[in-house]
This record gives sequence, C-alpha cells and structure tokens, in this order.
Amino acid sequence: MSENLFELIRARIPAASKTVIETEDGVITYGDLVALSGRAANALRACGVGVGDRVAVQLDKSPEMLIVYLACLRAGAVFLPLNTGYTLAEIEYFVSDAGPSLVLCRPATLEAMRALGARLGVGAVESLGTQRDGTFWPKVEAAAPDFADAPRAASDLAAILYTSGTTGRSKGAMLSHRNLASNSLTLVDVWRFTAADVLIHALPIYHTHGLFVATNVTLFAGASMIFQPKFDPDAILRVMPRATAMMGVPTFYTRLLEHPGLTRAATKHMRLFVSGSAPLLAETHEQWRARTGHAILERYGMTETNMNTSNPYDGDRVAGTVGFPLPDVALRIADPESGRILPQGEIGVIEVRGPNVFSGYWRMPEKTASEFRPDGFFITGDLGRIDERGYVHIVGRAKDLIISGGFNVYPKEVESEIDALPGVVESAVFGVAHPDFGEGVTAVVVTVKGAALEEKQVIAALENRLAKFKLPKRVFIVDDLPRNAMGKVQKNLLRETHKHLYARV
Repeated sequence: MSENLFELIRARIPAASKTVIETEDGVITYGDLVALSGRAANALRACGVGVGDRVAVQLDKSPEMLIVYLACLRAGAVFLPLNTGYTLAEIEYFVSDAGPSLVLCRPATLEAMRALGARLGVGAVESLGTQRDGTFWPKVEAAAPDFADAPRAASDLAAILYTSGTTGRSKGAMLSHRNLASNSLTLVDVWRFTAADVLIHALPIYHTHGLFVATNVTLFAGASMIFQPKFDPDAILRVMPRATAMMGVPTFYTRLLEHPGLTRAATKHMRLFVSGSAPLLAETHEQWRARTGHAILERYGMTETNMNTSNPYDGDRVAGTVGFPLPDVALRIADPESGRILPQGEIGVIEVRGPNVFSGYWRMPEKTASEFRPDGFFITGDLGRIDERGYVHIVGRAKDLIISGGFNVYPKEVESEIDALPGVVESAVFGVAHPDFGEGVTAVVVTVKGAALEEKQVIAALENRLAKFKLPKRVFIVDDLPRNAMGKVQKNLLRETHKHLYARV
C-alpha cells in the first residue's frame, strides 16, 4: 500500500463539495483541490519533473502555491519552499545545493531566475503569481484533472526545508511522508480538530508552521481555512466570528492586544488559539486570557522535527512552558557534551526521538551523523528543563549559552528578570567577546513608549535578583528587536552589531 501523504489526506476528505479554502476572491472545495492538484501534477510532469525530483518554489502566499505543494506529493516529487525574502544571491545557494528540476518563481523575477537556472543547469524555470498569472498556471489549466498518484513509501522524501542558517550555511532538512503524516494525525487528535473547524490561516507557507502544521492539520481533519495573504489585525478580527481556531506567532497576539476590537465578544466563537515559532512572553499569555477569556496554547517544534510538545488542550496551559511531549515523541534532557541523561529539573540540551523526526540533512552525511545519538535521539540544540509536573521549559539555544568568567549564564533566566521590570516590553540577552571574562553578558531592552528607563536602572534592579556573574555588563535601550520572518529574535545580528563592545582600545 502506498504511503503517499496526499492519498492519506484524500482518504479523510469529508465531502467533495465542502469548502477547504476561503479567500476574498471566493472558495475552493475539496473536490476543486483534488482536480486542480491533479492538473498541476500533470503540468509538473510536462515540465520534466519526475519521481524524486526537487521542485523549488519562491512564491507569494496563495491557494495556488498550496495546490503546487499537493501536486508535488501526487507526482512523487520533493517540495522545496523558499522564504520570499531571499535575494537572488541567496537563492543561488539553495538551487545549486538542492539541484531542482523545476524552479517556480514570482512573475517579476522570472527573467533573472531563468538566467540563474541556465547557469546552474536547472531543467525548467516557470512563474506563478497570486492572481493565477505567470507562465505555469496556463499549463495547469490546459492539463487533465486525472492523475495517477505516484506510489510512495513512508520513508520517501516529501519535502526539504532549509534551516534559517543563523550560523554557518543553511542545511536542508529532509522530511518524509511518514514524518509529515504522523505529526499531522497526532496534532489533529491532541488539538481536537474536526471537519467542523474553521482555521484562520495568516502564516507564511514556506515554513513548517504555516505549511505542515496549519495546512496539513486542516486537511487531515477535513476542516476549512480562511486564507489570509498576510497578518492583518483588522482582517483577522473581521473573520473571527466565523472561525474556530487560529495558529500564530507571538507577534500576532501582541498586535491583536493593541487592537480595540479584541474583546470577549469578538472571540466567543473561537475554541483554540495556538502560538509557536518563537517564545511567548508570560505577560502576553496573561493579558490575552484577561482580555478574551482564552488561554493561548503554546507548543514547541522545529524545522527538523515538526512538533515535539504541546500544552494540553484540557488542563493547565502554563505560561512560559511548551507543555508535554506529544504522545508519539520521546523527549529527554542531556548534558550537551557527554550526552549523559540529566535528572529532572536540571538544564541541558533537549533530545527527541519519534516518527516526526527528519531523516537527516540533504547531502550532509557527516553533519547528520553528528546530530544524532547512537540510540536515535536527535540533538535539537535547544536548552531546556522538565519541571516537577512534567512541563518542558525552553531556556534558549545551546549556541546562545553565555560562558562568563567560567560560569554558565542562560539568557532566558536573565531575560525573564528584565522582562518583569516595570516599563519593559521585552529583552534579548547574549554574549559578546570580553577580554577578562571570555564573554560579557549584554542586554538589549525594548521599553514601553514614554518609559524613562535607563541602563543603570536596569542593572540596579537586577542586582538583588541575579548573581553578579549573570548581571549584564551593558544594557542598550532600543525601539525594537531584529526578527526573522517567523518572529524569532535574531541574536546573531545583535552579537555582530556589538562584537567590539568590550574590546580594549
């Protein structure tokens, strides 16, 4: 029996006439989705895409991009979505590394992308816009809707997602049909998704969160989604009375909290708000509950593993934690160097094992081998601990660990103390090379507009809260923190900006 992800989705479709995607331009039913993805799969074949070939896409968010994703599954191809913010120079690395047989780009970049494709030996380069414009969609419309789905084993590749590459070159995480299917089925169960659900989809779809969590969970549940081209608080609140769930990043929630239209009445039809991709401040969690009566459900995942943990649907959704390991995921805390399993409560690197965990990095066997323990656990690189109730806490990235004067400083601990100070919105703590201490603890703080908070006040307020070696040696007050497209603070940019801070003149 084929384990093709699309066939597993199709087997769970409630009715061909049911709406799956709603946009401002109209609706797409499940029947439409099957027919259009069949046409698109035939168009892929006509472009020379074979089983196992990579299809790289850098497209603006649209239902048609999702149709291309499903068509790749049906054709047995490997879907390779690329961040829409990447420049042509950055795209060159991904295309040369992945070796796709087809690149799909926005109409405005077609000429430049075809020149790049010709230089790199790409078989075909086509374009697709958000209004079904470009060179690829006419091929879809001209193709037949019937398509014999390529048989796929559970271990066959369905997608490659490149990591953000904050240190070193980006790595292509290879995700199989089993990885994606198992995680989607688990999330449908633990988050109680049914065909009656209507998801507000305002996330990008070149990333795990918007593509493999939001989209796949909707499809596996036979549910519907209100498809938003981008996050717009006015638009979100306008459709919320017709929706039941929303998945977002912390920025979604902080911006909605600034909107006067966010009330208990506005959210009364909703049953679930999920947050991920970056840490949610406890203050945001508490403000959201007070304002709406809903507790945001925070979870933890990554490109290489999809979702690993979740706060419970029923039970306490504890602010500042990412809940418990999912039913089919084994999670442990280990010493980063020795791999020794640490007792409950101690901080170490999070390691996970389960059907959700990727098979390795594309064309990087040595890197893949170094990221797995002999017993199959993947070393996530995230630092965390498990508390006495079993809730998982994320402390930070192992690469963000600060070693100052021989002592370990976990940025999250310092950030939590700074964030609790009056007038502080959020903070980022990182290490910068220091001639005496190895690394100097450094903080960048965003304050409430109009707050008269200065560096010396922050440090003075922390003196009775933190050991001296944990105290920031410098504090900078800024308007905002640098973030990537998914809302994660880019500490690598902060380190680069301040790298000469403690240098002796």
